[in-house]
Amino acid sequence: MRNILPISIGISLLLSVVGAKAADFWLSERIAVLGSFAGLQYSLNPGIAWGIRFPPVIQEVLIGLALLAVFSMAWKSAKERQLSAFGMILGGGLANIIDRIQDGYVTDFIQIGSFPIFNVADSFVTVGVLVLLVDQIVYRSAK
Repeated sequence: MRNILPISIGISLLLSVVGAKAADFWLSERIAVLGSFAGLQYSLNPGIAWGIRFPPVIQEVLIGLALLAVFSMAWKSAKERQLSAFGMILGGGLANIIDRIQDGYVTDFIQIGSFPIFNVADSFVTVGVLVLLVDQIVYRSAK
């Protein structure tokens, strides 16, 4: 059962890194997928979520502390669904760190509506958090 955590980390990390590398390599101009509503648009993000920026050292410390907190919660979890969700969060977070180490930026490339441009790693983090939230709501209401 605990094997799901490293598997989930590995899959989300691999897909996220491959997505960012593909965007770095192939995207030079916006590619419309659903007209102006959705597309692939290359963007470099020096900040964290939604482009929020902190001074460099503080930003790296906050990212590291957040990942340590998630890993600690994952370590205490016994539910397969939660371990999978924690793995998505950790894999996505690690992928963004790997991307940032190379040039100080995270490569974002998915544009939907007026929402800030994001990437595959951000999607894994978001889905992981949503799975944990739904699991918590369903679990609490079942008591």
